[in-house]
Amino acid sequence: MKKIAFFIAFFASTFSTYAEQSKDPRPNVLFIAIDDLRPELGCYGAEQIKTPNIDRFAEQALVFNRAYCQIPVCGASRASLMTGILPTKDRFWDYLARADEDVPNAVTLPQVFREAGYTTMSNGKVFHNAADTAERSWSEKSKTAKTKHKQHYDPESVKRITERGLGRIYEAPDVPDEAYRDGEIAQNAIEDLKRLKKEGNPFFYALGFVRPHLPFYAPKKYWDLYKRDEIELAENPSRPANAPEALCGSGEYKIYDHGEYERDSEPWQRIMVHGYYASTSYVDKLTGNVLNALNELGLAENTIVVIWGDHGWHLGEHGFWGKHNTMHLAMRVPLIIQVPGGMDGAKTDALVEVVDLFPTLCGFAGLDVPETVQGRSFDMLFRDPDQDFRECAYSRFKEADAVVTKRYVFSRYFNGDTMLYDRQKDPQENINVAGNPEYRKVITKLEQMLDEKIALANEVK
Repeated sequence: MKKIAFFIAFFASTFSTYAEQSKDPRPNVLFIAIDDLRPELGCYGAEQIKTPNIDRFAEQALVFNRAYCQIPVCGASRASLMTGILPTKDRFWDYLARADEDVPNAVTLPQVFREAGYTTMSNGKVFHNAADTAERSWSEKSKTAKTKHKQHYDPESVKRITERGLGRIYEAPDVPDEAYRDGEIAQNAIEDLKRLKKEGNPFFYALGFVRPHLPFYAPKKYWDLYKRDEIELAENPSRPANAPEALCGSGEYKIYDHGEYERDSEPWQRIMVHGYYASTSYVDKLTGNVLNALNELGLAENTIVVIWGDHGWHLGEHGFWGKHNTMHLAMRVPLIIQVPGGMDGAKTDALVEVVDLFPTLCGFAGLDVPETVQGRSFDMLFRDPDQDFRECAYSRFKEADAVVTKRYVFSRYFNGDTMLYDRQKDPQENINVAGNPEYRKVITKLEQMLDEKIALANEVK
């Protein structure tokens, strides 16, 4: 085991005060995972979206502007985070990836806390498969909501399932928050926090919401927050110039029934963005409910809170609707962390990888980090968010490996095709300049970085 040598100094006074009221002053962890959430939040500068609860939380936290997942698909991204291990061409391949199959000997993040005497609990979608490493990760059986991922309330949805075997891609019934799975998950979390408060043991509580993942099902009141005809669509709906044929997006949206809308038409695009926004606002409200409970129970002063999206998402940019590629929008994730006694409303542009969260949380709690963990603690950013951290961040998907630097996004496919986007000149990634001789030296340097990352990933078997 390698020891995190640094334990942030400002914890000392916070924890000593809390120790007078608690048997165990060690910090709790509340980890909130939100499925398919890209940094489409007010605190990230998104102007159309309404996310007042997460934005309010961000005012008392550190917002990471340049956090990147290691693989833009649900199951693999979660397995990578929870083990702190990078993906390879043979590991963490798709949404069905399981840590207990791909890295059976790895110690998981909740396992470290459990073995240190913490109560560890999972509620909702944390690992993609609730059974993944469950016996060693959690103190009790993982909670799964009684309502289904594709719970239907709109009669038209039921009709289309009966006729075609497909669910509609959207619905907006006038139902309470608890009617859908995420509402139940949030309510379970509040009840669990009450119990954990009474028990008095330090806890690692992982909570996973399923929206804004498809299908876009949310109570009507969240759809009513937006006027569809005023929603702005992507400015760059065309495929990037010079992009290799291998570049594609997620095809998941194609399996749903699209109702009266012709796929890819402007009205269809508007309802897709509308649905993503409504689903995000719904989860924002539920997140606020949980955070309010944490405060009301007096737990917030000794709890590290993490809000994280498992990967990015395309909302019509380049004609893509989903993740599943190595474009910037698919790899960049929201990451917001509140630490007791830490900075209020700070932001950092330092490049971080999702695998860095594992050693960072262990360091905050004074726990050892398993040797297999390939991330690095970014605890120093809580003292000085303006400093650099990584030269590049690594990500991959299927047959493409990629690195992101402050300026460039570079991808290399197994067949030798490459993509290079100069985000300083082309922030929307509309032109692949990999074939431009002016960037030859840049590509040489980026390929070296990429090869080093791939070699590092392969060190863990």
